[in-house]
Amino acid sequence: MIQRSNIVLLVVILGFIATQVESLRFNLQSGETKCIAEDIKSHAMTVGKYHIVNHHEGYPLPDTHRITVRVTSTFGNTYHQSDNVIEGHFAFETAEAGDYMTCFFAADHKPPLTLNIDFDWKTGVAAKDWTNVAKKGSVEVMEFELKRMLENVQAIHDEMFFLREREAEMQELNRSTNSKMAWMTGLSILLCLSVAGLQVWHLKTFFEKKKLI
Repeated sequence: MIQRSNIVLLVVILGFIATQVESLRFNLQSGETKCIAEDIKSHAMTVGKYHIVNHHEGYPLPDTHRITVRVTSTFGNTYHQSDNVIEGHFAFETAEAGDYMTCFFAADHKPPLTLNIDFDWKTGVAAKDWTNVAKKGSVEVMEFELKRMLENVQAIHDEMFFLREREAEMQELNRSTNSKMAWMTGLSILLCLSVAGLQVWHLKTFFEKKKLI
């Protein structure tokens, strides 16, 4: 029979694996822009790191290998912007819920260049530096893992309420749309009947004047 401590340790390990976030690597052509969007709730911590991958270690990147990075919210507010850089990072707490977009732009170059970008973007619990937390708190391994699991549970709890609010907004939007469609349908039917009635009256008057009926 598996002991309870082993079960707890297994849960901790699974929670540890589930919270790992791997960085994203993609190619960016010169003269082009690539954007990455992330749906983030309000008052959530988000951090990001990016750099141009140097495939020739020991040699500096040429001046042509530069990018411009901009992070904006769904309302167009700019939270981070860096021009003509090789690498950089950002960290901020979101003020509003919605899609946050990180856009990478490489200046046009002849002949065209292809830059390899490494981008690591974490939000919520994943944005916390748990290694530093463990060092500062001088906590034991199990206590450290339990704290992180508690943070994960709290994040899931908050995410569920966030999704519930979004679902309520969508339901309200659907009800409003259905109500408007019902009014439009009724108005369209009334308009069609009115036009049909006017056509019948016009034809009847025309035939009576022509003494056809």
